Amino acid sequence: MNLHAADLRTIAHDRQDDYLVSRPQAWFAFAMTFALMLFDYIDRQVIVSLFPHLKTAWALSDKQLGALVSVISIVVAVGGLPVALLADRFSRVKSIVVMATVWSLATISCMFTRNYAQLFAARAMVGVGETGYGSVGAALIASLFPRRLRATLMGAFFAAASVGSVLGVLLGGVIAARWGWQAAFGVVGVPGLVLALLYIFVPDYKTVAMAPNDAQARQPSSTLVQRVATAISSSRTLWWTCLGAAFQLIVVSTIWSWLPSYLNRYHGTAPEHAAMQAALVVLCGALGAFVWGVVADVVAARRQRNRLIAVAGLAIVTVFVFMTAFGSTMPASQQFLLIALGGFLMTCTVAPASSVVFDVIHPGVRSTGAALLSLFQNLFGLAIGPFVGGAMSDAWGLQTALAVMPLFGVVAAICFLLAARSYEAELKRVAHVPMDAAPVASPPAVASA
Repeated sequence: MNLHAADLRTIAHDRQDDYLVSRPQAWFAFAMTFALMLFDYIDRQVIVSLFPHLKTAWALSDKQLGALVSVISIVVAVGGLPVALLADRFSRVKSIVVMATVWSLATISCMFTRNYAQLFAARAMVGVGETGYGSVGAALIASLFPRRLRATLMGAFFAAASVGSVLGVLLGGVIAARWGWQAAFGVVGVPGLVLALLYIFVPDYKTVAMAPNDAQARQPSSTLVQRVATAISSSRTLWWTCLGAAFQLIVVSTIWSWLPSYLNRYHGTAPEHAAMQAALVVLCGALGAFVWGVVADVVAARRQRNRLIAVAGLAIVTVFVFMTAFGSTMPASQQFLLIALGGFLMTCTVAPASSVVFDVIHPGVRSTGAALLSLFQNLFGLAIGPFVGGAMSDAWGLQTALAVMPLFGVVAAICFLLAARSYEAELKRVAHVPMDAAPVASPPAVASA
């Protein structure tokens, strides 16, 4: 029986949009990558609930406290691209093992610091370890699973960041109240070392050639750099999505970093209780990251660009919710409900942005494309919120800062609408690039599946 060219393309597309490895292996990879993302953000955010203790112990300004959070984002942004490029060309799994080991040891070292400069340096080393993890881990998941599940899985994966932030804030507050703030770093740093050893059993995919006529995936440096640069620079969707994601994360990082201090200062809530209340808001963000990922996949089933249009609308709604919560006079209980709603809405861009980047970037540089997104998210998003929010707080008060900072969401919405204009055409350009699984030493449960 003869098949038409269109039929052959349909069959190829169906095979392409499938699991790259067995389902048990893929879900094992997801579980391990999710777990490491969880501890990535536990280690990153545990310090937020320690702000009141550090401010008292070392007489630090809000700007200095915010810098302890922002330094990680800056280091991750600076190192993300080269780390991801190396992972794309060699091994994503081995790269993640090294990264997890470094950031866990650096977190443990924070408990031995005796002044602000030492703690700042130790936090920078946490960033060195975390460099590239989010982008490399997300690229691995996006490649092992079918594309039709991509935004949903990205939502679940990046929800680990919110859940990890919740646990970091909660654990930091509880441990500091009982054993002192130094002990919090030691307790949260150890599990990452264990997970790093287990991660070697996670399946990887073979390095993908940048052009169909390449005999091998590993190419001369000059050719590789030229093709990577072309793949990245030629995508308008990629750049607008990166900008939109960054501006929205300014809002997210501001709320994550300063809500415990706001509750402590303006409502007289004890630091450990303020940490718990703030953790509930961050948990709403974790739920939102997953829910909006599912919604993005559902609305995109009819037309792909709807994913970005929906995200733009949600970003605008987030602005109005937070400006009302912090800019109006209302009972504390009503205000907290509004803040929680804002927390649920503000993570609306996390999963769809990653999904769009993986859709339009060549599979041979997925980690690198995700690292570019991570660079924007960290350097122009996560690093901006805590520091600029702290500076505004020093100048005009924390409540004013929290009412004004959400306006960055308006800029985010504009960027996503611009990205939607070229998204569908660029998606079709790379939809049929072939990929294969790499050999892996599987755990017994996976090997027997």
